[in-house]
Amino acid sequence: MDNQTFKYSVLLVEGLQVTNESSLPAFILILMVYIFVMVSNIGMMIQITADKHLHQPMYVLFCNLTLNDVLGSTALLPQLLRDFLKDPSERYITYVGCVIQAYCLHLNGTVSHTVLIIMAFDRYVAICNPLRYPTIMSNNMVVKLSAGAWGTAIVLVGILIGLSVRLSHCRSVIQNHFCDNASIFKLSCEDTVINNVYGLTFTVVLNASSMCSVASTYFKIAMICFKGKNKATNSKAIKTCSTHLTVYIIMLISGSVGIFLHRFPVYAETRKISILMFYVFPPMLNPLIYGLQAKELRQRILIFFRN
Repeated sequence: MDNQTFKYSVLLVEGLQVTNESSLPAFILILMVYIFVMVSNIGMMIQITADKHLHQPMYVLFCNLTLNDVLGSTALLPQLLRDFLKDPSERYITYVGCVIQAYCLHLNGTVSHTVLIIMAFDRYVAICNPLRYPTIMSNNMVVKLSAGAWGTAIVLVGILIGLSVRLSHCRSVIQNHFCDNASIFKLSCEDTVINNVYGLTFTVVLNASSMCSVASTYFKIAMICFKGKNKATNSKAIKTCSTHLTVYIIMLISGSVGIFLHRFPVYAETRKISILMFYVFPPMLNPLIYGLQAKELRQRILIFFRN
């Protein structure tokens, strides 16, 4: 380890390429998005927590999703807002702050997958085994599944970021509009084979397990609905599952495009926009899709505003 190891304790963030004329409109737009995300998601959490009628597995799992959305948006958007008001040459972040941001954002992405897998399982049990649903999805089971979703993500992301932190860094520019694992280990002049292998394996296993779990779950649900003769039940099942699947597909596409384009520097700005969408669209859509589609939650919200 040479004298360059911790030379740069303050890093320059490349940021988005926004003209001076576009900086203020972009700032206002992102600020409005951030306010909406925070108000809608925190409002949902408070409503579900305060109302005992909503202490059901589906809504408890939804609370995990809203909490995760708040975490991801808060880790990214405030810094982005600050950078819009600064000259590109003054967009600094400390190395420690960069590592914390990278950890929070990767945790957000991982938890998004693990929680949506559990929510798909919850819908499968509710539709395919309705009589056993209260037994299978008990309060104790929901707590265990939620803890497992967060615990797995915390450990795996900890290893991911830890492998990058161990490296010395000889560069001081984050070639992105925020800090992520790839941006951190690209600061190093050391061999990053281990980082690339673990990062790629982590990403492939997470996405593959997520896609396979969700696809198999909804295939089984579709078969049950196809064979079933109760049109009202089938319609309700399809409506519920389609909303969940819509959120999942949006999250998967925006996240996958950003990861894929990391390998092609020529599409750097497209990658930045794609990754930004991952932290903007799902947190905005989740409260709307789940909150308005869930009958009990929708009724509670209407009662709240009427009072």
